Amino acid sequence: MGLKVRALTKGDTLRFIKAQWLFYKDDPNWVPPMLMDRKKLLNVHKNPFFKHSQIQLFLAEHDGQIVGRIAAIINDNHNKEHADKVGFYGFFECINDQGVATSLLTAAEQWLRDKGMDTVRGPVNPSLNDECGLLVDGFSGPPVILMTYNPPYYAQLIEGAGYEKSQDLYAYLLRNENYVSDKMKRLFDMVVKRNQLVFRGLDFKNKDQFKTDVNTIKYIYNEAWEKNWGFVKFTDEEFDFLAADLKQIADPNLVFIVESKGRVAGFCLALPDVNQSLIHNKRGGLLQGAYHLLTKSKKIDLCRIIVLGVLPEFRNTGIDAAIYMEIGERAKRRGILLGEASWILESNEMMNKGLTSTMQGERYRTYRLYDKGL
Repeated sequence: MGLKVRALTKGDTLRFIKAQWLFYKDDPNWVPPMLMDRKKLLNVHKNPFFKHSQIQLFLAEHDGQIVGRIAAIINDNHNKEHADKVGFYGFFECINDQGVATSLLTAAEQWLRDKGMDTVRGPVNPSLNDECGLLVDGFSGPPVILMTYNPPYYAQLIEGAGYEKSQDLYAYLLRNENYVSDKMKRLFDMVVKRNQLVFRGLDFKNKDQFKTDVNTIKYIYNEAWEKNWGFVKFTDEEFDFLAADLKQIADPNLVFIVESKGRVAGFCLALPDVNQSLIHNKRGGLLQGAYHLLTKSKKIDLCRIIVLGVLPEFRNTGIDAAIYMEIGERAKRRGILLGEASWILESNEMMNKGLTSTMQGERYRTYRLYDKGL
């Protein structure tokens, strides 16, 4: 029979999801995804991302054995926002074989080319607002919540198929002892006083107030990131879809809105690294996952700062540094002394400089997005 790459139908989605286990069964750093979450993410009827986007799944088989998988994705909102014709690939998994990798990527490329795309970019799963990037540096230890993980040889396979770096995404390790210093506390107090800052946590139990706060965060996010490379605004439905998911694992103390002189200025979203619990959920089941979350959550020693946003009119005021200080103090009260700030575009010079010089962060992982002309 040899190698065969075939496009999947809706009924094959679960097989596509479960195929991931084949590539990591002996990898101690891999964190199995929750099957329920992956099914929801790829459900074109339930995930509002697919109201403006398309996806096609592919499996590669050799003599009946799965040897790879990939998805081809068209994000219409991206192409409208950036006036281009970029298609994407994602959910890539492959044995260490260049022929298999090239065949998978070629199938995705042809699907995208047939639909009028002139460039392919990835990996994204399925967008830049989800898990994205190929891990190319920093393979020691498991990934943190909502960050990708892959074997080191994947970069060689992608580049061997003609892909070139488009943009790197950085992850910084923050140690509470390094940046919560007397000097930083004095700076924090000065910034808080000068800007009359108030840090207001979200009330997860008050549905009406929670909805209002989610809308505020949505507004800040879309305004603060508007000019960033590759940025695409969330639709209302997409943001609500994400908020409902994150609410299940979020710590209310690690999510807050910042007000300056009575005006909304920014927000911070940090999540406890539940991957430290879910790494034990080897089969990805719901009940087993819930058990590990309940029994191991108190041992979590790191939180991921996913989004830290300041409205344009409040930039260069020191509010961003004050937010890092505030999240550090809040995490410390929970017993969390480590943080990961990720991901940060390599082209975001201000953020990268602040994380290394002001926050004493260590850039310890690099993720890469690749492009190829069609």
